[in-house]
Formats: sequence, C-alpha cells, structure tokens
Amino acid sequence: MTSTAESAPTAIYAGTSGWAYPTWKPAFYPAGLPARRFLEHYASRLNSVEVNYTFRAFPTAKMLDTWLAATPADFRFSFKSPQRITHFSRLLGCDAAVDQFVAALEPVRAAGKLGPLLFQLPPNFKADPEKLTGFLAASALQGPAAPMLAFEFRHESWFSDEVYAILRAHNAALCIAGSDDLKTPEVQCATTHACYRLRREAGYSPAEIEAFAETFSALASTRDVYIYFKHEDEPTGALNAVAFREACAARAAKR
Repeated sequence: MTSTAESAPTAIYAGTSGWAYPTWKPAFYPAGLPARRFLEHYASRLNSVEVNYTFRAFPTAKMLDTWLAATPADFRFSFKSPQRITHFSRLLGCDAAVDQFVAALEPVRAAGKLGPLLFQLPPNFKADPEKLTGFLAASALQGPAAPMLAFEFRHESWFSDEVYAILRAHNAALCIAGSDDLKTPEVQCATTHACYRLRREAGYSPAEIEAFAETFSALASTRDVYIYFKHEDEPTGALNAVAFREACAARAAKR
C-alpha cells in the first residue's frame, strides 16, 4: 500500500509541533512501538515537523544525525528560534545568536531537509518595525544559502502594511496562526513559502480539514506550504494532520 507521505503533493509539508509523545499510542503510534522509532513512524505518515526543542537548546550533531537518518528525503524539519533571540533579547543585538542558530542547523540544510525557521515573538512584544528591519539584516539571514524565515507575531499591533512590506523585502513569511485567542490575518509575504500553525484546542472537523486541503492545495501551486497542527498529550493534532494529508492526496488524484 502506498503511504500518504508518498501520495500527497510534495509542495505541502504537514505535521505537528513535536513527535515524542507516548500518549499518542495506540491511536497514532502502534501500541508496541519503542520511543526510539517514534520519528521513523511519524515520518511514514507525515512529512514535516516543527521542532520546539531549539527554543531552549541547540540539538547536538548526534541528535541531528539520528533525526535525519530516521526520515525520508522529502521530509522537512522546521525549527523554533531560541528564546534568547525572541524573548530575552527581543530581536535586538542578536547577530551572534542568529549565526549560532543557523550554524547549528547546517547538517539539516546540507541534507536538503530544512524548512522555515520560526521566530515566535512573545505576546507582550508590540510592533517595532525598526527593530525588525535591523534584525533581518543579520549576515546569516542573507545570501543564496539563507534559511527560509517565518515570523509569528502575537500582538495585534504587528499586523500592518508597514510590517508586511518589511517581511516581503526579506522574503520572510508571516506565520498565519489560528488559535482560540488571536487570529493572524491571511497575508502572504514570502514568495517561496507559506507557514501556518493551526492551534485550536478542540482540533478540526472533517469539513474543516477538507476546506484546508482545498485552500492549501491552491496555495501550493505558487510556493511551498508548511502546516503544523497543535501538539497535545492527546493525538488529535497528529490525526488531524494525517487526515489533512489524505485529503490533499485525494484531491491531487482527481486532477
């Protein structure tokens, strides 16, 4: 039987924010699957994951080698920016920290498995276009080998044409996050990629999943689309992501 990961459009990368959840057994992981094989099984059903580990620490080279070996060639890892960049320094004077972050992920980039780097700002961080512009000038974010970027703003003051123009100038995506508290406007700022974080606590109905498949399949005709469902102790997000990929595959088969 062909897996969903092989059938879905390759320009759509879908998953959750993490995979190391024993409580996802048996609905997502088989009951007897050991933890060391979680990522391998995850990657047989989904083709991307958002790594939150990097919010507090860099992965070691050994960790990255293990993750890369457990995933197929079309799998993509997105990484959350360290909190020292977004929360402690608040984007100011961060060139060295950005250099270290990008350098730590070089094995993933070299393997062709690097998705967007997510810079999630704290809710009390109000819009500061000048600070954002200065941050995006960091040398590690420039040039042909620069990583894809996505910014998740959690204060509504950031949702302005001025900020969108800054993101567009640097080909950085506005991460469109749908939660119970704050909904990001549907504005595409990067020409090469789009990023969505679907965070609603109750998950999504089959009709909503089908609507996502229609919307994101259309968007994927012009750029790569990264979609991450909310992770919880319950496997709701992972199962939503699987259903979404199946809906995308079914839609592609009809074309």
